[in-house]
Order: sequence, then structure tokens, then C-alpha cells
Amino acid sequence: MDAALPDTEAGKRFYGELFGWTFRPGDGPWTDAYSDGLLAAAIAPKGDGRMPTIWNVYLAADDITALAARVPEAGGHLISSPRPVGRLGAVAMAADPGGAVFGLWQAGGETGGEAGGRAGFETRGVPGAYCWTEVYTWRKDRVDPFYEEVFGYTGTDLPRPAELGPGCGPAMDIRLWSPRTADPADPADPEEADEPGERTAVAGRCVLTEAFPPELPGHFLVYFCVKDCDAAAATVVRLGGRVQAPPFDIPYGRIAVLMDNQGALFAVLAET
Repeated sequence: MDAALPDTEAGKRFYGELFGWTFRPGDGPWTDAYSDGLLAAAIAPKGDGRMPTIWNVYLAADDITALAARVPEAGGHLISSPRPVGRLGAVAMAADPGGAVFGLWQAGGETGGEAGGRAGFETRGVPGAYCWTEVYTWRKDRVDPFYEEVFGYTGTDLPRPAELGPGCGPAMDIRLWSPRTADPADPADPEEADEPGERTAVAGRCVLTEAFPPELPGHFLVYFCVKDCDAAAATVVRLGGRVQAPPFDIPYGRIAVLMDNQGALFAVLAET
């Protein structure tokens, strides 16, 4: 993932203080962000002032050309065709049928550049690193089959938070997506035998409701792990950002939805 920001230097100051990131120049326009010396994200300048200030999510591809071709076939829109990014890999941008924009990424190889390239995160699931992403949409009727057709995900619907008990946040329609695995009957790798669900999920989908502004477009929301959700929200405000959804408890921990001081939306999660 990377943040497309009007002012990358301001972004470095904001996220450096919030997450303790350090930064090094990356290939092309990117500045790489490190958490405890491991690659956690990247920051890039917006190439066009008309484009939104956002965190971009990139989904990995073994064959980016073939994967990109499936996007329009499944009802999505290919914004930019696959192109190499130096020695790191190849990238394409797309939108799902509900308008949520995401990237495709193939590390290195024949299409992307040198063998190896950039495979993705070097750290995740710990404070200061990525932990989760969800696509928010008004059109689950079109979006669910899109991701399950293009990426081969298996979907699992979660019980509504209201059914899980008090203090679980808004009662939203949530679906988890798990990648296709080997035959569960094959005992060669017990981990491959996990049933699709919370243990195997790599992303999720939330349906937008009347609690959200009707003009809000479909979008991806990225989550970062933090030690203290409330402290992170207070730090965001101190640094000039905003709290979009104050900290609240869910079965997996305590979360808040925040906006940085340039308008990019993200969330934080403190696991319990």
C-alpha cells in the first residue's frame, strides 16, 4: 500500500511521529516507510491535483496481464494497464463495479522487472504496520461476485455486530474474503485445510448504510496496528488530522477511523 499525498514531506512528519516510521528514498517517486527497519508502506506525491488524497491498496498477482484482463470481464474498470516500475515489479490500477479503486502488483519477474523485485510488506500485524483492509461499497450485489470471480476468493459472511453482543460498533453487513486454498482433504499441509473464515481471510467487504453520506464513493480502508487506539487518535488530532469515527470496541480489539492532516483516510486497531 502507499499514500498518495500533496506534500510528501508533511506526510513523513505526520506518519513518522504517529507510527514511528523512518523513511528512505525509493524507486521513482516513492518514499519507502520502515517500521523497526522493515518495509511497512510507501508515500508518493499525487501526480494530479484532481485525484483524491488516499491510501492505495495493491493486490498481488502472479500474472498481472491475465489478472488485469479479468477486471472488465467481471464488470470492473481498468484505469491503467500493467506497466513496469523499475526493477521492483509491474503495476496496474483498477476500480470495482462499485467504484472502489485498487491496484494490482506483480513483483519482479519477466513482466515486472528483475527477478525477485518487491514482494510486499516486510512487516505486518504488529504496532506500526499494516494489519487489515476492507472495501466499503453500496453495491454488494455486484462487488461480491467481482472479487470472487477475479481473485478466486471464497466469501464468508460475518454475524452482524449487534448479534455478537454490546459494544461491537455499528451493525454492518460484513463479508470476509479468503484466497483459494488446496484441497482440504489433502493432508500434506494441515494449514491449507482451514475452512474459509476469520483464520484465512485476507480482506473484507462492508456495506455502506444510511449512516454514511450518500455521496460517499466506494473505497478501500486500510488498518494499522497500534498499541493504544485512544492514544493514536489523540496524536492524530495533535498533528492536525481528524477523528472520523471515535475509538470503539469490536470483537477483535479497539478501532478508530482517522484522517491525516492532508485528507487521507485510514483506521487503527489495538488488538485485545
